[in-house]
Amino acid sequence: MAVATPEQLVQGRKAGFPRDLVSVSQRAVRSAIRDPEITIPALFIPVFMYLMTVGALQDFAESIPGLDYRAFQLPVAVLFAVTGVSRAATVVADIQSGYFDRLVMTPVNRLALLLGLMVADFALVVALTIPVIIMGFIAGVSFETGILGILLFMLMAGLWGLIFTGFPYAIAFKTGNAAAVNISFLLFFPLLFMTTLFVPQEAMTGWLSAAADYNPVTYVLAALRSLIYGGWDAQAMLNGIIAIAAVGVLSIGMALAALKGRASRK
Repeated sequence: MAVATPEQLVQGRKAGFPRDLVSVSQRAVRSAIRDPEITIPALFIPVFMYLMTVGALQDFAESIPGLDYRAFQLPVAVLFAVTGVSRAATVVADIQSGYFDRLVMTPVNRLALLLGLMVADFALVVALTIPVIIMGFIAGVSFETGILGILLFMLMAGLWGLIFTGFPYAIAFKTGNAAAVNISFLLFFPLLFMTTLFVPQEAMTGWLSAAADYNPVTYVLAALRSLIYGGWDAQAMLNGIIAIAAVGVLSIGMALAALKGRASRK
């Protein structure tokens, strides 16, 4: 009679993808609640940038006819708030402690290991849009598209924050290094500063305007701004969704490949 290996003895019955997804996301949500040091900087930076940028450049920028600079800058503040917020640091801690190695020896669905974390991240980044929008209201910004526009604004910002988490997760699974994960936010800076960060594209210099044409953040910002002023712009919204989807294919694909590589080592 064959003797079972230790790995076979500890294996349990598979719970299924939905149950695994819920379990992983619940653990990630609880971890996020216990880690306010993640959310506090995520709010401090956009509030600081918004106040400094509007305070310094509003009079100059509003020399451009029809530009409400407070409304123009609000989507920038939101992207600063939601970009790079993830549980990737927790993944690194799990890898370094050996918990992740033990986890992948169980029948847990591998896809749920990533998507469960991302579900928690999505809930967090959507929540982060609320105080930033409130800040905009206090500053005098109003949404011409009404309540529905505010909800779509939060959803689109949340989706951008969600798909960007693929990059820190890819780094976390690939390297298991906290320092590498911490600098993953730097990937966002070239994207943001080579776009319509300070002024509309028509007011930008030639080479920078050309670079903005190929920058997905340009189209995300345009979609978000269209929900604040100018009324409903179907083309801007479509371009923004396409830009988010394109970055998502790259980032989530990298994260899944890195997760597969990490799990296959065991």
